[in-house]
Amino acid sequence: MKLYRHLAWDGIRKNSRLYVPYLLTGVGAVSFFYILVALSRLPEGTLPGSGSVQVILNLGSFVLWVFSLLLLFYTHSFLIRRRNREFALYNVLGMGKRDIARILCWETLLSGGLSLAGGLALGILLGKLAELGLLRMVGAATDMVYRVSAGGLLLTLGLYAGIFLLILISSLLRVGRSTAVQLMRSQAEGEKPPRANWALALLGILLLAGAYYLAVTIREPLAALTWFFAAVLMVIAATYLLFISGSVALCRLLQKNPRFYYQKRHFVSVSSLVYRMKRNGAGLASICILGTMVLVMLSSTTCLYFGAEDSLHTRYPRDENITAYFPDRASQSGDLTSLRTAVADAVSRSGMSAANVWEYRSVSSVMTIRDGVLSPNEGFGDPVDVTLIPLADYNAAMGTDLTLPQGQVYVCRSRTGYQGTSLTLQNGPTWQVAGLLDNFSPSGSDSASVVTQLWLIVPDLSAADALEQVMNRANMGVSRSWYYGFDLDRQLPDAADPVAEAIRRMAQDGGLMENGVLGVESLAENRGDFYGSYGSLFFLGILLSVGFSLAAVLIIYYKQISEGYEDQARFDIMQKVGMTRRDIRSSINSQLLLVFFLPLLLAGLHLAFAFPFVHKLLLLFNLWNTRLLVGTTAASFLAFAALYLLKNSTCIWRRLAASLLADGVTVIRHVPEIEDVFSMMGILESLGCKCSLEKGVLTVDTKASSGHRIPEEYVGKMRSSCLLLGPLLAGRGEAV
Repeated sequence: MKLYRHLAWDGIRKNSRLYVPYLLTGVGAVSFFYILVALSRLPEGTLPGSGSVQVILNLGSFVLWVFSLLLLFYTHSFLIRRRNREFALYNVLGMGKRDIARILCWETLLSGGLSLAGGLALGILLGKLAELGLLRMVGAATDMVYRVSAGGLLLTLGLYAGIFLLILISSLLRVGRSTAVQLMRSQAEGEKPPRANWALALLGILLLAGAYYLAVTIREPLAALTWFFAAVLMVIAATYLLFISGSVALCRLLQKNPRFYYQKRHFVSVSSLVYRMKRNGAGLASICILGTMVLVMLSSTTCLYFGAEDSLHTRYPRDENITAYFPDRASQSGDLTSLRTAVADAVSRSGMSAANVWEYRSVSSVMTIRDGVLSPNEGFGDPVDVTLIPLADYNAAMGTDLTLPQGQVYVCRSRTGYQGTSLTLQNGPTWQVAGLLDNFSPSGSDSASVVTQLWLIVPDLSAADALEQVMNRANMGVSRSWYYGFDLDRQLPDAADPVAEAIRRMAQDGGLMENGVLGVESLAENRGDFYGSYGSLFFLGILLSVGFSLAAVLIIYYKQISEGYEDQARFDIMQKVGMTRRDIRSSINSQLLLVFFLPLLLAGLHLAFAFPFVHKLLLLFNLWNTRLLVGTTAASFLAFAALYLLKNSTCIWRRLAASLLADGVTVIRHVPEIEDVFSMMGILESLGCKCSLEKGVLTVDTKASSGHRIPEEYVGKMRSSCLLLGPLLAGRGEAV
């Protein structure tokens, strides 16, 4: 038993370059999950709102767990692939598969235990900081009570132990089904010349074109919500197909062009890209998808958070929003003075006064409009919420003096794109459109509607009789209401509104309406829930964006490690076929530029086409501030691009590493003067090179270079020092 444990620990220690990122991934995933679960279990009353914050946090923790499952499987599959040769040697030396299985069990126990212990410890350590950040974002009061969620600890421990158990089972099945020869050759899998799969490449193009078409053609928020997830799946599938199959097909197409392909600069880069994109296309596609997810999440949640006040006032246009619903036309057309007086008494008894009064009567129903004909919506066609408002109420509310003869209507275009000259009720009269009106603000409940709004100003309420007849024939009916909203002379504290409570008590006592129902919505009572929901979404967006960004960093790291091992042989082969070191450097640089920018550029393209979708979805949150969304989207892309450039700054390290292949002087321009650059220069100087950096121009002279040992202090300080292994082995036969 000690032997297996020793071999397992020795394998982890000797492969620390591979295991440390895997362990850090586990620690980060466990800590993030525990933090979300612990925050969702805060004592009642700590978070504002009516439970919406807890629902959002629970949903976020589920998404994070599923993502952790996929990411840990991906990283472990790469790790176990690099270990297959070692397991094959164990098998050749006499160990059976049961012995290898015991080593894997101990490795999983050790790595899983370290990940769980480190993740829970980090989660507990950072839990209070995350709690303070969340409470600040949702506008809640903070305290300095340090809390540890026992339920959160057990749930995290159970779910992530399950992930590591699934990883162990997968590893055991993989080793159990493989022979020693297969394990020895597993690292060389994929060396067969890849074939261009034009069918899959074309399918990727069609899927991407279809998703983009949906994004730019859908006009209604409800339709956007329906098709959004389908479009997301189409984009994900298309991205993987294009990176894996489409890139190979493109390289094959370039190879068929003799003028382009048979040039020294393009010959090596294109032919090697065929193999590189086949193996690493999935990784590049994952980076692109993760980048797109980060960009969409950051832009949308940031827009929601900073636009929360606009959204709140769109949903609740006044401090007090009263809506009375009437059963028939007679009740709606009656004298409403008693209602106004009762509301005014409730306001005065609360020691306040009303201002900015806004009122109107309306008749509405859900219909379908096609070719200018309005018909009842019976489940076919896009629903349209048609609302009729008498001209007298519109003039009083807007301070206008419009006139309108019978048979004509005005169309309010604040939330509709109708441009027709007439409207016809099914089996009813035809109304001529007298003109288009702007700046009419509907009630909050109407603003919250997710369907298309068609507001019609009619001469009087008698025009609604024809609408009611059409709807009654379809057994659907209409909704008759009176909206009465006003502001108070002072701002009320959140969740406390004595005026709304007084009006509700009067309505319950039956002193306001004999026929009908009266509802009251208060801005103050709902402010906490709004800021709690939007603040928690912003917090979750930041947390998941950090997680997805770290996952992209991890994929880039493993991708660089795998390419470093491959380059060790490629450098040697290139020189044996007679290419000069200068030609080799040129081909490497052209590949790096393509692979470096492609995921970022495609993520930016995805974001640009996702913008209309995101804009429509934000309308469901009553957020109409397009300028704010444009600003947050642009800022998110610039911030992510800067982070991406920082993550991929090893492009410079690769060029520095490639300089060892040159017999003379290599000049690299646009080099930042940062500590890592100076550390890499120190490594090169320890190998006998002469380096200088002035005004962003780095010069490396390798004429006197003869060393092959990288100083240990630099190896521990810079992970990018591994990029020197290939050039050293190719040029000097050994590297330490």
